[in-house]
Amino acid sequence: MNSTIPVHKRKLLLRKLLITIKKHEDEVTEALYKDFKKPPFETFLTEINYVISDLKYTISNIEKWAKPKRVWPSIMTFPSSDFIYSEPYGRVLIIAPWNYPFQLAFSPLIAAIAAGNTVVLKPSELSFQTSQIITKIVEEVFDVKEAVVVHGGPEFAQSLLEKKWDYIFFTGSVAVGKIVAQAAAKHLTPVTLELGGKNPCIIDEGANLEVAAKRIVWGKFVNAGQTCIAPDYILIQAKEKYDFIELVKKEIIAAYGENQEESKDFARIISSKHWKRLSDLIEPSKVIFGGITSENDKYISPTLIDELEMNSELMKDEIFGPILPIISYATEDELQSIINKFEKPLALYVFSDNKKFAEKMITKFSFGGGCVNDCMVHFANKRLPFGGVGNSGIGAYHGKLGFDTFSHKKTIVKRPNWGDNPIRYAPYNKKSNFIKKVISWLT
Repeated sequence: MNSTIPVHKRKLLLRKLLITIKKHEDEVTEALYKDFKKPPFETFLTEINYVISDLKYTISNIEKWAKPKRVWPSIMTFPSSDFIYSEPYGRVLIIAPWNYPFQLAFSPLIAAIAAGNTVVLKPSELSFQTSQIITKIVEEVFDVKEAVVVHGGPEFAQSLLEKKWDYIFFTGSVAVGKIVAQAAAKHLTPVTLELGGKNPCIIDEGANLEVAAKRIVWGKFVNAGQTCIAPDYILIQAKEKYDFIELVKKEIIAAYGENQEESKDFARIISSKHWKRLSDLIEPSKVIFGGITSENDKYISPTLIDELEMNSELMKDEIFGPILPIISYATEDELQSIINKFEKPLALYVFSDNKKFAEKMITKFSFGGGCVNDCMVHFANKRLPFGGVGNSGIGAYHGKLGFDTFSHKKTIVKRPNWGDNPIRYAPYNKKSNFIKKVISWLT
């Protein structure tokens, strides 16, 4: 496999990729439905349209991004022309997840190709049908020396990680992210880890509960809750909790009907293993809405859980499914105590009409990114970096930052043969005091 791709070829490849994805749009929709009954509208909005938009944005900007950036020279380099060159890392390994299998495979691939790298892409074995159409598209667009799709389970992924790469990009769980980081460290390979966490959703006293309920129901139950930035649990003042619960119930029924299992707009759990894990987490005595499961259909209904203990199994790890605990708090100290029990999350959401309170929450806690009076929509802006912090991830991407993520920034100073200042050369004699005074004055 070649190690890099020239700029003019990158743009041609991305244009071809755009045309090919549009050609296979119906097949992508069908594949995602076969994998876990993903509703066609969700597929278009969160998978196909996102990737197409990403491609158009990248194609429009790639030449500008790839140009060397001139910066001001320093005192020590003057006279000179100083530049930052964006250099491809080389051979990139991308390991994609199953929850948004099309988007989270192609979005980093687009950025990696735009930066000039060659790519080995391993999609998830769980989203088998989508992985097949991904392979078909990549094979139609790229030569195997430019990008190739490989298939396999955890053992195969482990064998890939044992090889030497110039960059590794992984999206998935915290547990596997640690394995990836450990493998990369053996070769000092740089990594981006897009992980997850228990994302809190804070509802302040006096917040617009109707708006909060509507937006949270969408954010939590889109893709059947299998979203790394979905609200993981609700924190709300006790006196407003039951009004909020009734509004959430109303919004669930408005979105998915009285019998959510019959809704064509509600996805299924990706595998029997994940279905069982989620089913076992539901404490029947705490269910205040939903709690209906079907193993044959890998179905779990939108489920609301009331006042869990912090040591509950449901609160130990990221839920990653359509189960929403609702927990009350009385004071800001109690709120802070609950959130600080967990590692830094990938997202945090605040619903409040109090600007000071909202600002306090988003500055007090460390997290990847988030929203005030909404949830998940920050992901859609390509001008905003997307990534975690601490346990929720390392590095970020999207838009220009995606190009930068897959580029080594090489510094170059170009100097003429004239204008050489003799002061820096030995013997130094009595130059030191003079140099200190000049530099102090200039800086």
